[in-house]
Amino acid sequence: MQTEARLQEIWSRADLRVAADGGARNARLFLERAPHLVIGDMDSLDTETRAWLETSSCEFIRHPRAKDETDLELAVSLAQERGAEEITILGAFGGRVDHFLANVFLLTRAQNLRIVNGASEMWVGIGKDEIKGHAGNVVSLIPLGERVEGITTSDLEYPLRGETLERGSTRGISNVMLGERAQVNWTRGTLLIVHSFA
Repeated sequence: MQTEARLQEIWSRADLRVAADGGARNARLFLERAPHLVIGDMDSLDTETRAWLETSSCEFIRHPRAKDETDLELAVSLAQERGAEEITILGAFGGRVDHFLANVFLLTRAQNLRIVNGASEMWVGIGKDEIKGHAGNVVSLIPLGERVEGITTSDLEYPLRGETLERGSTRGISNVMLGERAQVNWTRGTLLIVHSFA
């Protein structure tokens, strides 16, 4: 499956592979390579996955179940502490809605974070972003703050020219790439960019 192959490629070429607790099971079932380490309270780690990890010389970093961060936030913080310049988060789309929303807002913590699944990716832009894909790919622009100002796009079917998107507006949803690259620039605000490959 093309979707699974894409995620396997991202996972395999990572310099540091970190699994947030139960994410280690997904690594065993779908990504073929073991993580370098697993972090979290280990409440979602099944026996078979634990045995697989132990044969792979995986490092375990255990935290108490009663804690102030999710296992994913702990994983991101650890990757940053160990010098990661870019962090790609896999498997953060599904499951509980509250976790998904928290994962999206986790992207606001740094400029080098990206959430990816087989069909799409999302990140908080830096104010001057290039999107690489193919004609027909869908791009959505979602304000995370009160408003995002001075938005100018190029090579998208529905252009914005120095315009403002306010939080709660759906105007930036479902734009379409006209070629292999598109640009989004803005002057002020926090903007979530969602790029769908389908």
